[in-house]
Amino acid sequence: MSTLVLEDTDSLVDTAALAADLDRVAAGGARDRGPLVALLKQTLADGRAKARALLEADGAGTRCAERLSHLMDEVVRAAFGYAARHLYPSDNPSKAERLAIVAVGGYGRGTLAPGSDVDLLFLRPYKQTAWGESIVETVLYTLWDLGLKVGHATRSLDECIRLARSDMTIRTAVLEARYVAGDEALCEELLHRFDREIVEGSTAEFVAAKLAERDERVRKAGSSRYLVEPNVKDGKGGLRDLNTLYWIAKYAFRVRDVADLVGAGLFSAEELRLFQKCEDFLWAVRCHLHFLSGRAEERLAFEVQRDIAVKLGYTNHPGQRDVERFMKHYFLVAKDVGDLTAILCTVLEERQAKPRPTLDRFLKPFRRSRRRELPGTSDFIVENDRLTVRDTDVFKRDPVNLIRFFHIAARNRLALHPDGKRLVTQSLKLIDRRLRDNPEANRLFLEILTSQQAAETVLRHMNEAGVLGRFVPAFGRVVAMMQFNMYHHYTVDEHLLRSIGVLAEIDRGQLGDQHPLANEIMPTIANKAVLYVALFLHDIAKGRPEDHSIAGRDIARELGPRLGFSEAETEQIAWLVEHHLLMSITAQSRDLSDTRTIADFANTVQSLERLKMLLVLTIADIKAVGPGVWNGWKGQLLRTLYWETELVLAGGHSTANRTTRVKAAQDELRQRLAGWPDAEVEAYLARHYPSYWLRAELDRRVSHAYFLRQAAADGKPMATRVATDAFRGVTELTILAPDHPRLLSMIAGTCAAAGASIVDANINTTTDGLALDTIFIRRGFEADEDEIRRGQRIADGIEKALRGEVRLPEIVERRAAATPRGRSRAFEVAPHVLVTNSWSDRHTVIEVTGLDRPGLLYELTSAISKLSLNIQSAHIATFGERAVDVFYVTDLCGDKIANSGRAATIRRTLLGVLGFVEEETPRVAKRTEAAG
Repeated sequence: MSTLVLEDTDSLVDTAALAADLDRVAAGGARDRGPLVALLKQTLADGRAKARALLEADGAGTRCAERLSHLMDEVVRAAFGYAARHLYPSDNPSKAERLAIVAVGGYGRGTLAPGSDVDLLFLRPYKQTAWGESIVETVLYTLWDLGLKVGHATRSLDECIRLARSDMTIRTAVLEARYVAGDEALCEELLHRFDREIVEGSTAEFVAAKLAERDERVRKAGSSRYLVEPNVKDGKGGLRDLNTLYWIAKYAFRVRDVADLVGAGLFSAEELRLFQKCEDFLWAVRCHLHFLSGRAEERLAFEVQRDIAVKLGYTNHPGQRDVERFMKHYFLVAKDVGDLTAILCTVLEERQAKPRPTLDRFLKPFRRSRRRELPGTSDFIVENDRLTVRDTDVFKRDPVNLIRFFHIAARNRLALHPDGKRLVTQSLKLIDRRLRDNPEANRLFLEILTSQQAAETVLRHMNEAGVLGRFVPAFGRVVAMMQFNMYHHYTVDEHLLRSIGVLAEIDRGQLGDQHPLANEIMPTIANKAVLYVALFLHDIAKGRPEDHSIAGRDIARELGPRLGFSEAETEQIAWLVEHHLLMSITAQSRDLSDTRTIADFANTVQSLERLKMLLVLTIADIKAVGPGVWNGWKGQLLRTLYWETELVLAGGHSTANRTTRVKAAQDELRQRLAGWPDAEVEAYLARHYPSYWLRAELDRRVSHAYFLRQAAADGKPMATRVATDAFRGVTELTILAPDHPRLLSMIAGTCAAAGASIVDANINTTTDGLALDTIFIRRGFEADEDEIRRGQRIADGIEKALRGEVRLPEIVERRAAATPRGRSRAFEVAPHVLVTNSWSDRHTVIEVTGLDRPGLLYELTSAISKLSLNIQSAHIATFGERAVDVFYVTDLCGDKIANSGRAATIRRTLLGVLGFVEEETPRVAKRTEAAG
């Protein structure tokens, strides 16, 4: 961000040798640009290779960017010098035959990433000449032939000033202007006129424009700085934020170098070091990212994160992999960049309170400071509608004020003044064991955490100021911690805070259309504070070697009494933390029509109050994972599990009750089929087994009845139907066909060939030997008409496959080969197959976990069919890159798999599908038998 000065040892090119080579090329025929391009291309390649080697050796990101900028300077100078000396020499130039090549934008700062654009301004005194046009054309064609992306403009001095006055982008580019080649006096004249005619008197306009530009850029790149695939350049807390800080400082306070920020009173010496440290780290990441990807890639994607972590020297630690430690450092740096932004804003506000002649016009848009007292406190005041401290000793006098500051903000719905937040950060050492054990401090914190209106916002301020991690040390361990998977979109601390925000929305009765049952039962929960604290702690033990649910339970037992909870309330919090995944896993991977599923779940939950809290906690947890993770389908599964379990907890799930529910379901359908002849209705009711009546909802039972009736009338033993469900975010494919073991496999293969993602499969067999399967696929289009057409194409493909008109394995294989798998290759998921008889009274359950890939479900179901197993129900869940598929199966006689040897064969076969080969040993057989 300053005029580039490199030591000779840092230079990537031997300038003297390059000049001699240029003369030699010119002597061989100056008009032939081929040898020139070849020479400069080799110079660039050698220089970049050296820059990469130096970066990997010293890890100095800013130096790498400066070295690359210097390399580009030499190439541009070489192209210009070649054109000016050998192609278009001008022995007696006129006043118009003056030309300066000026680096602007990022290149103008003297820093360049390996894949960055080269932004050049060809500056002339007033009018263009034939000589100038020829020089510019030669330089540009040479750079283009080198494969460089060149942003360029040819302008006169007057044009530059006129455009800079009206275009903020051009104004910013000229602000960073740096002389590279040609007439240096021309460049100096531009900078002098820019300061005098553009900058003077326009500071407020520029600052407002840059801050608005930053907000829009951050909105596009992702509003959170804690996205697990951040944009290093344009994301919140990225390099562009540091650029914006420097632009504002350079424009408003006329600093010429980053080091001048201290002299201008904008940063302390320590803050300057932090600025330089953040810049160096982000440049190292960005340069490695460009070198690895071979292009100007700015998103720090999963597939390169581990490679960069290794190059930067990160290693595995217990509970955390190298890549997770690297990304935690990244997010901490992004947080520091945010702090620096807040510091600069504070200084800007302070300067408006102390008018100076040179800043008078800059200060006019700012309001004069308005201070008012706040009832109930003598330590804090409100300044310009933001809470701040009365004096700098407020936290030393009473460390509880470090919590009270945020409590008052939450209670009064006040924003926080940067001065107050800055003093908080400087006072973190006051948060010690005595403060953590202080009853008043804990009371205030609990009220913040359970605030229906401001919890998420104020907790995030506490986190960014460093208070939250010091007051709750276990939370401090997960600050900026990423989870290296495609499922979680945010760091652990950001996920926890967002989950509190979702819970507060439910508590306020908002978004009931997304989760109606949660909003309905939330007001009936006896102790909401228990729920808030459990949600705050549910992932707090992530990154530890032990199971995070168990470790989190132990943390809850320690923290509960500190926050004033009784022993019984603390145990309730601990139970919710330990079992926070139970409801989600059960709903998405178990057969909810199986009485054993409900009985096992109810036996763990044990009380209706726990069931209520677990439902709401589960919804908040899923919604806070990231955009699009929550959908109506998951909501329906959770509601079904809740209602089924509520019946058990309210009075048991006896066989008599089951019979009663079957009869009630049949009676409901009788009423909806009132126009049918009685004999036809009774014959239809007899076509379904009891499990169907317990599983299918009334609307689906009605649609099935008319669907089967129409198929019979048409004389079709095979038929399909497509329906969309916007609320649940799925499309239903209903298939009627003669039952056979490979049916689900063929359906899955057709869906895979069409690129459709199956989220669940509801499998039914009628008493007359027909399969009535409903497959739920993730929607591909927002508009129903588009989605219906897509669904119908898939349904037609299923019918063709069932009639044997297509060779399904070949189609699936071609589709899989054509589908990019780059992102999933960044991950490792240990393959696991469980074969158990303990999850169902009537079926053997096979749970398969592995790395997801196109066609996996088809391969699994094909293998199961070849093992002579009947799939009675299938439950498909995908958590980012991890697939968890559960199949309820029987042998061809309808019995469980009782033989341990056969169970071991099933397990070994499915592990083979996942790409894992395991030798058969007695120990494996025993483990399989034990699992069953």
